[in-house]
Amino acid sequence: MPSGHLWFLAVAGSLNLLVTLFYVRAVLRQWATGNRWSIWRLGFWLAGSLALGWALSPGIMALAHVDLRWHMVQHLLLGMVAPLGLVLGAPVTLLLRSIGPRPGRWIVRILGSGYLWMITHPLTALLLNIGGMYALYMTPLYLASQQSVALHVLVHVHFFAAGYLFSWSILAGPDRSSHRIPPAVRLAILALGIALHGALGKLMYAQLLPAGTGQPADQLRAAAQLMYYGGDMAEGLLLIALLSTWHRWRAPLGSARIQPLPRVRV
Repeated sequence: MPSGHLWFLAVAGSLNLLVTLFYVRAVLRQWATGNRWSIWRLGFWLAGSLALGWALSPGIMALAHVDLRWHMVQHLLLGMVAPLGLVLGAPVTLLLRSIGPRPGRWIVRILGSGYLWMITHPLTALLLNIGGMYALYMTPLYLASQQSVALHVLVHVHFFAAGYLFSWSILAGPDRSSHRIPPAVRLAILALGIALHGALGKLMYAQLLPAGTGQPADQLRAAAQLMYYGGDMAEGLLLIALLSTWHRWRAPLGSARIQPLPRVRV
């Protein structure tokens, strides 16, 4: 494994640990001051952080660099499992509870910006997430990322960020979303994402993609199967999480629905 990857793993692993320590400390402070914070939120965050740490461990990274099957395991952890756990941990809500009003207003201003409003729309997040997969596996991009440390790191960052945006945009919570999109529409977008993800897995299996890797056909087919079935499982968890929030949207007007973030003018 190139030395540049080791630097990336050290930085990413340290950031993951540091943010998780801050998260746990913030939860403990909430409890100490008598404020409620769900143990489930804490558990989801820890599970997501653990999945992220495993995906970026030196062992997984070394195997993923030479075997597409392990690359696919890493992809599922990094782009689907870890983001869902972290989204369900409601980190933005916890952050806003843990800081003063002045920095809180700045964070709300950033979250309400036009750029974030655009990329957190479910259709945009779908394009970034699933579209990135098609670009990686159906073009020479995968081979290029294996030869360039910078591009390889960028692919990993994109997988994680796009996966987080997609999970957050579909759930529209527990951190508040800027978009007031009915759950039926988000369910339809999720169904489209599942279909596109499954279609990519079938194409990879039938056409032995990505091309030019030099790996045996049975490994390429096994990797495609991991994408297909593992993606179904991860997206099934996202579907369950979405359906569990349905009651919030069926409540009558004027009840305690989660409201969208205000659009803040700079």
